[in-house]
Amino acid sequence: DCVRAPMDALLTELTPEFGTPKLFRPYRDVRFSADKAPYKTAIAARLGEGGYVHLSAEGLFVGAGMYHLEPAALDRYRAAVAHDATGAQLEQLVDQTRQAGLDVTAHDILKTAPNGFAKDHPRIDLLRHKGLVAMKHWQPAAWLGTRQAKERVVGALRAAGPLNHWLIKNVGS
Repeated sequence: DCVRAPMDALLTELTPEFGTPKLFRPYRDVRFSADKAPYKTAIAARLGEGGYVHLSAEGLFVGAGMYHLEPAALDRYRAAVAHDATGAQLEQLVDQTRQAGLDVTAHDILKTAPNGFAKDHPRIDLLRHKGLVAMKHWQPAAWLGTRQAKERVVGALRAAGPLNHWLIKNVGS
């Protein structure tokens, strides 16, 4: 009642604009973990193509993008980044997303240039990424129990939208 119901209500309101949600299961996979606690301590959901909402005692987290790219998708991503037109467009979108107050990063970033790319490539920083996500995290505060939480989620997802659409168009869904 105190965790799932508010998340379900939020997801219902987000669905028309951001797509069908998929709520993650509350059970942890404990097979290979020293910690055998059976339940997660957070609630999270995926929205449509690339949106993500996560709520826990650490606060509210919103993101969009492609967290981890499989090898074929990573090849498409790097080809699009290296291409003059699509790569320049991505650079602009990353700058706009950061100006909107979101972090743009990846789950894994190589320390050097990936194979086949020059170390002095103009977009080497983006080529080193093995995924690309825009995200925003807010610490716990009283506003989390108000409509302001939804407003912040919507604002972050809208700000991340153009970057997410570039990824869908150039890498695939």
